[in-house]
Parts: sequence; structure tokens; C-alpha cells
Amino acid sequence: MSESTHRNLLAHNAGTPQTELPADPAAAELASATPEQLIGIVGGHPATSLGWALLAERALAADTAEGTIQAYAYARTGYHRGLDALRKAGWRGSGPVPWEHEPNRGFLRALWALSVAAGRIGETDEQERCSQFLRDSSEAGYRELAN
Repeated sequence: MSESTHRNLLAHNAGTPQTELPADPAAAELASATPEQLIGIVGGHPATSLGWALLAERALAADTAEGTIQAYAYARTGYHRGLDALRKAGWRGSGPVPWEHEPNRGFLRALWALSVAAGRIGETDEQERCSQFLRDSSEAGYRELAN
């Protein structure tokens, strides 16, 4: 058994069903939003992990100390809102959250942004935990976001 198979069996308890989030009510607005419109859309839909992830990604792209701290806060919010949504959808703390299911991507992107921001501020344990959580949730998501 490979290390990858061993890890996945443990992470998903061999047979744990995948979790698919419902459509994000803000997704259509976010898809056509300008960077200036993001804050207003997220303010109107504070449960949107995708919106928080987009704000985090934009702040990370600034590549400044201030942007990194903003990204950390945005990503942590998106991550926690995503955990709330996952639990509401029946997730019990483990199991696949497939990248291929579009509504899951907001949570997965927030998780990746949190890992990146944590790494930039030297919070190595959090960076590694989030990165591994992403891999355990969606290897495809990890590959897509890490590239």
C-alpha cells in the first residue's frame, strides 16, 4: 500500500461519503464582479466561502505584509464559513470534499489561501495542517491550487 493510499484510507475512513455543498447564492454575482465590487457582495452574503476566498486571493496577490494579514483574516473567515456549510450538508469531520463539485471550490480555495497566508507569516504548523486538510479533502483541488 502506498503512502498516499494509506493516508486517504485514514482520512476518509474507507467509505466515508463525499460531501457536496449546495450552490453558493453569491456565485453568479461573484463570477461577474469587479475587484471593487467584491467587498459589497461579500458584505451582502457573509456566508459565501467563495467570496472570502476571492478576497483572500486578491490580498495575497498584492504580496505585501498588509495584504498577507488581510488574506489570513479573509481566508480564515471563508474557511470557517465553509466548515459551517459542510457540517450543515452532513459532513462529519472527514471525507472527500470533491473539487469537481463547483460549489465546494469556495471552501477549498479558502483553505488553500489560509495555508499560503499562514506560511507567509511563519505559522508553519497551520500552513501544513491546512495544506494536508486540502489534500485529504480533495487531491484534485490540491493539485489545481498548488500549481
